[in-house]
Amino acid sequence: MTTHPRFSHTTRAHSFNTAAAQYAANRPSYPPALFTTLEDLAARPLKGAKVIDVGAGTGISTTLLHARGADVIAVEPGAGMAAEFRRTHPDIPLVRGTGDTLPLATASADFLTYAQSWHWTNPAHSLPEAFRVLRPGGALALWWNTSALDVPWIAAQAQRIDQYFEDAHPTEEGTTTKTEEGTVTKTEEGTATKTKKDTESHQRTPGFLGGAFKGAPEPPPHTHRVVRWSRHVPVDTHLANIGSHSAFLVLGKEDTDAFLAEERTRLLETFPDGRVEEVYDVLVIVATRS
Repeated sequence: MTTHPRFSHTTRAHSFNTAAAQYAANRPSYPPALFTTLEDLAARPLKGAKVIDVGAGTGISTTLLHARGADVIAVEPGAGMAAEFRRTHPDIPLVRGTGDTLPLATASADFLTYAQSWHWTNPAHSLPEAFRVLRPGGALALWWNTSALDVPWIAAQAQRIDQYFEDAHPTEEGTTTKTEEGTVTKTEEGTATKTKKDTESHQRTPGFLGGAFKGAPEPPPHTHRVVRWSRHVPVDTHLANIGSHSAFLVLGKEDTDAFLAEERTRLLETFPDGRVEEVYDVLVIVATRS
């Protein structure tokens, strides 16, 4: 089974550059409790720490780390995302680069953070690079907003997204699209899903805990926690959030718009006031350099 080029890992990773403003405007943020948890797991404060936020995107996590008093440098590979970051956060330094080859000095950081971005790296390269850049005792922190599938309407929407990709979008070989890893795939939020198409809009957290460092020379000791939070947003913001995920960005405007229009009708039946509560479980994983 081969992956259709349109849905390849590389194509999807680059897809955000054409939708940076949509991403910045509609993606969820992170709760204060996440950063308190991060400090607890790392056994050190963010205030005054040298933090490298890798795969910073449009700066959603970077600005929150900065607000906690960290001395932050953003690292972002994508031209479009970097341009949006610089437009909205001109006072925070940003360098172009990837987690697999960090453009940073050895033993120069107290934290390396990856918010929604570690899964775009190759742990065989990104883990050694992270530990090269971290100072002794420094912490590598990975986290993802994952949709809370114990909430009925979120679980139902997840099933509809699964079904849409399974039914409507075969590979070149005439069967359901699969990623390089087969039927158990990694989502943009980094967690495992049983679907045959990696839609990124829903996740199953336990499946990814064992795979975060898959391919690394030696997976490091690490710990994790899950932090639940929610936000209330208009239906159209929720739909724009879904549409900003790479699976939909590479799908094409016509097919994406068709799905989102039908989904809007369904959501307004459930939420006639036009507002939804998106519920998230933030999975945070921390590994400390010895």
